[in-house]
Amino acid sequence: MPRAKADKDRKIFVLDTSVILYAHNSIMNFAEHDVVIPITVLEELDQFKKGNDTKNFEAREFIRLLDKLSKDQMIHNWTPLNGKTKGNFRILMNPENQINANEIFGEEKNDHKILNAALYLKQHEKNRKVILVSKDINLRLKAKSLELLAEDYETGKIKNITELENTGKYYLDNIDPDSINKLYEQGFIEAKAVLGTRKRKANAYYILKSDKNSVLAYFNPEENILERVDKKLAYNIKPKNAEQTFALNAITNPRIRLVSIQGVAGTGKTLLALAGALEQRRDYKQIFLARPIVPLSNKDIGYLPGDIKSKLNPYMEPLWDNLKFIQNQYKETDKEFQKITELVNQEKLVIQPLAYIRGRSLSNIFFIVDEAQNLTPHEIKTIISRAGENTKIVFTGDVHQIDTPYLDSQSNGLSYLIDRVKDHPLYAHIKLEKGERSELANLANELL
Repeated sequence: MPRAKADKDRKIFVLDTSVILYAHNSIMNFAEHDVVIPITVLEELDQFKKGNDTKNFEAREFIRLLDKLSKDQMIHNWTPLNGKTKGNFRILMNPENQINANEIFGEEKNDHKILNAALYLKQHEKNRKVILVSKDINLRLKAKSLELLAEDYETGKIKNITELENTGKYYLDNIDPDSINKLYEQGFIEAKAVLGTRKRKANAYYILKSDKNSVLAYFNPEENILERVDKKLAYNIKPKNAEQTFALNAITNPRIRLVSIQGVAGTGKTLLALAGALEQRRDYKQIFLARPIVPLSNKDIGYLPGDIKSKLNPYMEPLWDNLKFIQNQYKETDKEFQKITELVNQEKLVIQPLAYIRGRSLSNIFFIVDEAQNLTPHEIKTIISRAGENTKIVFTGDVHQIDTPYLDSQSNGLSYLIDRVKDHPLYAHIKLEKGERSELANLANELL
């Protein structure tokens, strides 16, 4: 973006704490415009700097970045950001305004101090556009009620989430019956014979139909062929529809090292990931299971009694439920039933807190991350960057069911992953559409 020619053309963006905790380098992403950090934001970040969660990492990294940018300068004055195309930044102390958000909303709180900072700038920078940037919807609404411009932090947001979800699976009609017969007979066919001049997406899945027959197929980008995909059991779990068949194929395909599975509750995401992992247990040293911890009533897990295992158990019950469902496909005397118990007891199958992933190197691991829509893009990157040799990662989730207050369907880590990694030869994405948990669960998803 070309630099604005005059100060009046350069906007002033006021960042709140939620933006910093989402991306510590956000201050660098406003082109030639200027950025203001209210002192209240620094005070709040001081509360977040200790700990192992991503928000703690982001707080620490931002404080270091601010220290590096300021050097020996007084940062309550305008200070240049790095790069010729960047603007300036400053820290704004708590100003006194004619309009006081604390009085208007009848309560003194940090959000209102941040609003006061934006109101002060609007009053004293009359020739410039002042915009509050926050990932907190309620704070943006309060800003607008005070006639302040307010917007979400847009960097990294996905524009068309509906189109993105449907990547990885394609329906093709009017296919030559001979091609479908050939796929059935020999199990594969040259991709060009079926796809013609269509763009070939790495690890894409196809439902191919002729007038008389149909077949499920997978595009192998290494050999440039379409391979027939059959319904196969994974630890006695059988796919119930085409999408589940595709998902299980991706989970058990050794060529694919990174998989994302999107779908509403009851579509079988976690169950298939677990079954596929157990089916391949001999190929990996351990199976890791994880879910983001979204505390209830905004209370940290530290409020729960017991050691870390006891604290985690309430959040991890859905994983255990799926594991028990798979185990109950067998009798207690069956070796497969006993094998699951053995894997848990020997810590070959482990519930792994995501907060302790940073800094580790995970080699020879099958890693399942459930409810990945509650992760930030940076958390997704942190997990994948830990992968060592012979590690496979499966992310499951529903991008429309966000439990984290500052994420949405366009800014969460799962959406970010699908957008950034689509069409990579190591990656496959499948969207599960049909609920298979029960007719009652389908009724809830469809009508309630």
